[in-house]
Amino acid sequence: MMIIHLDMDAFYASVEMRENPELVGLPVVVGGSSKNRGVVAAANYEARKHGVFSAMPMSQASKLCPDLRILPVNMPLYVSVSKQIHEIFNRYTPEIEPLSLDEAFLDVSGSVNLFGSAAEIARRIKDEIKQELSLIVSAGIAPNKFVAKIASDIDKPDGFVVVEENEMHDFLDPLPIKRIWGIGKKTEIQLNNYGITTIKDIRNQSSRWLKDRFGKQGDHIYRLANGQDKRAVISDAKAKSISSENTFTEDISNKETLLAYLSYLTEQVTARLREKNRKGKTVNVKIRFHNFTTIVRSKTLTQSSHQTEQIWQVAKRLFNEALPAGQVAIRLLGVGISGFTNETVSQGDLFAEDAKHNELDEVSDEINQRFGKLKIHRGRNIN
Repeated sequence: MMIIHLDMDAFYASVEMRENPELVGLPVVVGGSSKNRGVVAAANYEARKHGVFSAMPMSQASKLCPDLRILPVNMPLYVSVSKQIHEIFNRYTPEIEPLSLDEAFLDVSGSVNLFGSAAEIARRIKDEIKQELSLIVSAGIAPNKFVAKIASDIDKPDGFVVVEENEMHDFLDPLPIKRIWGIGKKTEIQLNNYGITTIKDIRNQSSRWLKDRFGKQGDHIYRLANGQDKRAVISDAKAKSISSENTFTEDISNKETLLAYLSYLTEQVTARLREKNRKGKTVNVKIRFHNFTTIVRSKTLTQSSHQTEQIWQVAKRLFNEALPAGQVAIRLLGVGISGFTNETVSQGDLFAEDAKHNELDEVSDEINQRFGKLKIHRGRNIN
C-alpha cells in the first residue's frame, strides 16, 4: 500500500497572489497587522528568503522585510478553495484525511486498478490542481504517513517525491534528526551530544539504548527512524473530530503570538464544520511544549455548535487555563471539535449575541461563495 501526502505550497499567500496577480514576485504574507501585535499566518517563498515564516510576530517580519505586503486573513476564501481542492481529491478516492485546509493524506489503494499507481494518481492530482485552480501542490508518495509527509516537504515548492518500500532507509538515512516528529531542540541537542546527527545515526542505535535515555519517546524515535508507522488514513466520514494544528518552526513563548495563532486555527476548524454542515459539542485545545510534553484540554458545550465566536471564547479560556505560570516555550498548538451531532439550529441560537455571530458566519461564507473574495474582515480581541 502507498499513501499520498499532498501539501499546498504557501497556501494562503498563493491564493491571494492568484486573486491579485500584481503581487506575484513580491514578498507577501497573510496575517494580523503589525500595529496590533498580529502574527504571520502564511508567507510566500519570496518572503521566506528574507527569513519570514509563519507564526512570527508581524512586527518582526516587517523589520526583516521592509517591502513586505501584508494581507488580512480571508478564511472563507481559503475554505472555499480548499473545498475545490478536495473535490479534485475525491475524483480518485473517498479515503481522504485532511490535516488542515491545505494538506491531506490520501489512501488510493482501492483506486489503482482504475487510475494507475499511487504515483500516477498523485501526478494527475497535481496537474489538475494547477490547470483548474492555478495553484501548486507538493506531493509525497510512500508506504506510510510519516515518510509520505517528509517526502512532500523535501523538495518544495512544486515537489514530487516517490519513496518505495525498499527505498525508505536510503531516503531517511541522510536526513537530519529534526525531521523526526517529536524531536525538538532539546532532544536534538541531547542526541547531538551522543554524536547522533542523522536519522541513520539513530537507526544504528538499539531500541533499548534509546528507551533507556529517552523513555517512551525513545521508542517512538526508533520506530520512525526505521520507517515504521502503522497509522491508517482516516477519512472525514469516519473521523470522530475535525481539528487543525500547527507545529512551529521555532518554539514560541509569547502568549499574544500564540493566541493570535489559536484564533486562526479556530477559524479554520469552524469554517470546515460549516462547510460540512456539522456541529460538535466538545472543544479541544492541544498544546505540545518544548520538552515534547503534550496536553489536551476539553470543554463540552451545553449545545452543539459550529459558531466561530462561541468556539473561540472556549478555546481561548482552555488555553489560558492550561498554561503554567511563567513563560513556557510551545512547539505545537491545535484546536479540534468532537462530539458531532446532527442537530438543526435550536431556539437558543435565535437570540442576542448568538444570532449576531451566526449571521456573521453565514454572511461571510455566503459572500465568499458568491464573489470569491471576502470584503469584510473579522476583528477580535485576543486578550
